[in-house]
Amino acid sequence: MSRIGKKPIAIPGGVNVTLDGQRITVKGPKGELSRTLPSEVRLTVDGAAVTVERISDEARPKAMHGLSRTLVANMVEGVSNGFVKALELHGVGYKAEAKGKGINLVVGLSHQVQVDAPGGIAFKLDSPTLLKVEGIDKELVGQVAAEIRNVRPPEPYKGKGIRYQGEQVRRKAGKTGAK
Repeated sequence: MSRIGKKPIAIPGGVNVTLDGQRITVKGPKGELSRTLPSEVRLTVDGAAVTVERISDEARPKAMHGLSRTLVANMVEGVSNGFVKALELHGVGYKAEAKGKGINLVVGLSHQVQVDAPGGIAFKLDSPTLLKVEGIDKELVGQVAAEIRNVRPPEPYKGKGIRYQGEQVRRKAGKTGAK
């Protein structure tokens, strides 16, 4: 039995979970998320908890058991608290500027890079070099943060680029001079 999958998901106050077959909808103070789960799992809502059970002990239902439980737990967490990914810009002259619902990135390229916020995502600039991606969908927050990081990933020689907050960049020694 999946150790993650067998844990019940507590539903906090102000969050409403509804089931329609394999489709689960979670509504909370921050918004609403909906997802269709695989047919290998069965969901039950009993009072203040959601439980996920698999239909058999074959390989695919076992694989979907923990995954489905985690997806539902992330939906409940997202609509109640939300998710945040912080990105740091390292480099001389590197900065982010708010522009409408998106941001402009100045990261040492010959042009500024415009990144528009998809629906459900908000950008928050704490400083010109610290950018936060906020939203209720953990998957979408992580994907948008990864796309921003890929504009200029950190390079190993000087450490310049866009990195996640707290990310350690392994530094390499440069060339040694010829004798």
